[in-house]
Amino acid sequence: MPQNRYRKSHKKPTLIAMDFESILVPEIWISIAKKTRIPELRLTTRDVPDYDQLMKKRLKILAKNNLSLKNIQSIIAEMEPIAGAKEFLDWARMNFETIIVSDTFYEFARPLIQKLNHPTLLCHLLETNNKNQIIDYHLRESGKKENAVKAFKNLGFRVIAIDDSYNDTDMLKTADIGILFNASSNVVSQFPQFSSCHSYDKLKTFIQKV
Repeated sequence: MPQNRYRKSHKKPTLIAMDFESILVPEIWISIAKKTRIPELRLTTRDVPDYDQLMKKRLKILAKNNLSLKNIQSIIAEMEPIAGAKEFLDWARMNFETIIVSDTFYEFARPLIQKLNHPTLLCHLLETNNKNQIIDYHLRESGKKENAVKAFKNLGFRVIAIDDSYNDTDMLKTADIGILFNASSNVVSQFPQFSSCHSYDKLKTFIQKV
């Protein structure tokens, strides 16, 4: 029996952890704002950095305009993934362990997840009342996306993280490899240590290189 059979290997399986909105699908709240013609719903963490404050503001706007979860889901059901997203995701899932880590909600994401062939998604939950109005939200865990990356690394994976937002660059820093996709020019210039691209073909090339 070869002596090296039980030798510890330093090679690790690769896991891709990517954001959902702007990476695979359009920004959900912005799409809701356009459809409902409520400009206040366009606000994101770029405008209101405190996520809890932002969500409470959104829920107040929904209540004020008498928009139920069913109303919101009907809008999201009309959305489509970004062109080429499903094909890229199919390729990623075929070649690597692939998990989507997002700040959206399962109740929002399900119509779009179906169109992407049901990938694994880690996100949050909404709470509704008996009138189907959204009255609260519940975080899957109180930490940020980099905590998920840390957990994947602790499980023995080499992690490639893909995101677009300034607020999520800690996720890219925590990963073994960080890639900016569809990021604004100011984010790209502020974080030159990360590869950056705007097409799925280029993204595939980056992943294959590393």
